Amino acid sequence: MIHVLISLGSNIEREYHIGMALDALHQLDPHLRRSRVFEAEPVGFEGALFYNLVVELHTLLCLDELMDALRDIEFLCGREPNAVKYRSRTIDIDLLTYGDLCQSSQPCLPREDIYKFAFTLRPLSELCPQKCIPGTSLTYKDAWDAFDLEQRLWPTKDSFLQN
Repeated sequence: MIHVLISLGSNIEREYHIGMALDALHQLDPHLRRSRVFEAEPVGFEGALFYNLVVELHTLLCLDELMDALRDIEFLCGREPNAVKYRSRTIDIDLLTYGDLCQSSQPCLPREDIYKFAFTLRPLSELCPQKCIPGTSLTYKDAWDAFDLEQRLWPTKDSFLQN
C-alpha cells in the first residue's frame, strides 16, 4: 500500500463540494484520515474564502491511476476540465505526496504547495507532524514552525462533515 497525502480546497458551495469529494475519496480508502478543515483567504486572486484540508490515504493504485481518479472526482464535483489557476472553484484536489516518490516531472512530487501555502502546510503539520517530507529530513511540524509567509487561515467548525 502506498501512503498518499492529498489537499482539498473549495470556495464555491464549500461544504457541499468538500463533503462530496471526501465521500468519493472514501471509495479509494474507507480508512482515510483527514485534518481539520481550515478557512483561508484566496492566494493570488480576489474571491470568496476557501475551505481547505488534507487527506491521508493508502492505495494500491499506480500513480497514473490515482491521478486519473483524483481528476474524475474533481469533474464529479463540477470542476471544469480546463479550469484556470487562481480562480474560484468548486473543488481543487492536489496530490501532495505519493509514498516517498520524489520527481520533478508532472506531477512534481512532493508538490511545492507544501512549502508555499499555509492552507496546505498547517493541516499537514497537524495530521502527520512527525512524518518527514519525502526527500528531506524535515518533518511537517518543523516546516510549519519555520513557515514565515503572511497567509491567514483559521480552523472551522467542520461539523458539516460526517467522517
